[in-house]
Amino acid sequence: MNQNLAFTLVLLAVLGLLVGSLVYMSNRPPDAQGAGPASASPSGPGAPEASATADPALLVREDSRHLDDVEDAPVTVVEFLDFECEACRAQFPVIERVRQEYDGRIDVVVRYFPLPGHANSRPAAAAVEAAARQGALEEMYARMYETQAEWGESTEDRSAVFAGFARELGLDMDEFTADVESEEVAARVQADFDDGVALGVQGTPTIFVNGVRTPSMPSYGVLTEMIDAELAE
Repeated sequence: MNQNLAFTLVLLAVLGLLVGSLVYMSNRPPDAQGAGPASASPSGPGAPEASATADPALLVREDSRHLDDVEDAPVTVVEFLDFECEACRAQFPVIERVRQEYDGRIDVVVRYFPLPGHANSRPAAAAVEAAARQGALEEMYARMYETQAEWGESTEDRSAVFAGFARELGLDMDEFTADVESEEVAARVQADFDDGVALGVQGTPTIFVNGVRTPSMPSYGVLTEMIDAELAE
């Protein structure tokens, strides 16, 4: 066999493989030709991804803290948060707008999820929980975000700052201090964190609407769309 004939045979073999590949691709079903199924997520920017409903027993416990607690509410919004997290601070006004828009119609629950990289996230959560035990959950929750720029991202213990907030709110300081330092409050914060881990929470804020996880940092429009869909059922 001379060189020209050998080259021709090789070229024909390569062309045959290319034609075969093109025929195979043209005969594949439509959902097998892209990067993944077309139904992996709804269309549109910021649309929530399809996901299974989270275990309700892990989302809301009997002792979970409610910013809004509506009897027989058809919709429950749950946020796992870290008071030292800048993204949570950015999400705060969105959640407040949603609370105002749906006042009296939905439950809003906050769960503590202090991230290990934030030195003051656990002390902040303990301070909020201690305030909640004196009926000042919402006030301390808001104060944390409103002042985060003053104490966040510090490696120094800011517990004294949080005690100052409690004093400004008129709380019983002996009771507040005892609660902040108690094993019971530490266990309460840890229990929220553990539930979050069990639900697959890896960062904050992580938000669920009736057990369906929202996209990261959901906009007001995305949240209201999800809430309205649940209210319509």
